[in-house]
Amino acid sequence: MLSNDLGRKMCKYIEDYVVFDLETTGVSPKKDEVIEISAVKVKGGKVVDEFTTLVNPGCPIPDYASSVNGIYDYMVKDAPSFDKALGDFLEFIGDMVLVGHNIHTFDMKFICRDAKKYFGNYVGNDYIDTLPLARMVLPKLDHHTLVDLADYYDIETEGAHRALNDCRMNQAVFEKLGEEIRNAELNAKICPKCGSIMKLRNGMYGEFYGCTAYPVCKGTLPL
Repeated sequence: MLSNDLGRKMCKYIEDYVVFDLETTGVSPKKDEVIEISAVKVKGGKVVDEFTTLVNPGCPIPDYASSVNGIYDYMVKDAPSFDKALGDFLEFIGDMVLVGHNIHTFDMKFICRDAKKYFGNYVGNDYIDTLPLARMVLPKLDHHTLVDLADYYDIETEGAHRALNDCRMNQAVFEKLGEEIRNAELNAKICPKCGSIMKLRNGMYGEFYGCTAYPVCKGTLPL
C-alpha cells in the first residue's frame, strides 16, 4: 500500500503475509533498475496466490547481472515498464505484511524509491526480513544466505536467483523459522509494544531485553 511513511521492520513470525523478491541490473538502489518482481501470498501459513512479471528496465542488462539471474535483454524486450509492474504488485499485496530475505537493505529500497518516483508515496507495508530473523533463531550457522537456510532445512534450491523461485524458497524457510520460534524459549520474550522478538542487550545499568525492531520500536523488558 502507498503511504507517506515507510512501513515498520518487524522480527517475528506471522501466518498471513506476502513474500516478495526482485531481480535487478545491479546492487545499487541509487542507479540500478528492477528487471523482475515476484510475490507469493500466504494466508494461515498456506500459499494462496502468486504474482510474477519480468520488467523492461529501459537500459541494457549488464552481463554480470545476467550471469547471476539468467535474465537477458531479449527476455525483457516486450515486458512492462516498472511503473506498470509496481502498480500491479501493489494491488496484489494490498496492506499485507511483506516478507523477504535481506529486504531491509535491498528490495525495500528499490520498491520505495520507485513508488515515490512513480506514485508520489512510499510503500507503507510493515515487513519482516528473514536474514536477521534467521541469524537470531539459528546463531550457530556459519552463513545465513537464503540458499544456506534452504539447504539446512532440506528445501529445494533449484532455480535460485529467479524471483519467483526465490519467493517459494523463502516462504518455505520462513515457515521453518516460525516453527523454531514457536518451539524456542525466545518465544517467551516478545516485545510488549510491537510483538517482535526481544534480544538480550547491555546498557548503562546492566543487561536488559530490547526489541529487535529497534530503532523503529524502542520496547524493553527487564532481565
